[in-house]
Amino acid sequence: MSQSTLDDDDLFGEAATEMRSDVEEHLDAAREALPDPDDVWDVEADNTLGVLNALRSGLDPGEAETHLRDAKKWYTMGERADAFDDAGDLEDDIEAVEDLIADLSAAREQVSDLAGTVPEIRSELESADEERDDAGDDESDE
Repeated sequence: MSQSTLDDDDLFGEAATEMRSDVEEHLDAAREALPDPDDVWDVEADNTLGVLNALRSGLDPGEAETHLRDAKKWYTMGERADAFDDAGDLEDDIEAVEDLIADLSAAREQVSDLAGTVPEIRSELESADEERDDAGDDESDE
């Protein structure tokens, strides 16, 4: 083997190590950017809509999605280059963070739907209450 080939192999090994490190750093950053569990569990508000809005904010994955995307980008590049000796752990970590972000997004969407529905229900209940009061007034007038 020529010296040039050894250098290329060494460089490829260094690049593979750096790529793995990049994936791990982005995964760590994604986990760090996830909402604090207390932000999802403990909310303070004066009414139901306030609770729902606080919960919706607490379920925001924020920058975790961007960091996950970067981790997946470098992982995919490394996999296609066959740069990783064993990437099963990286793949598992990516999938776990991806699943968690998907769960957060789905829950956030459900809370958003509910936050849109609750004021409508309140308004309908108020209208029904007024109609009941008006019907009661009509009967007392007779």
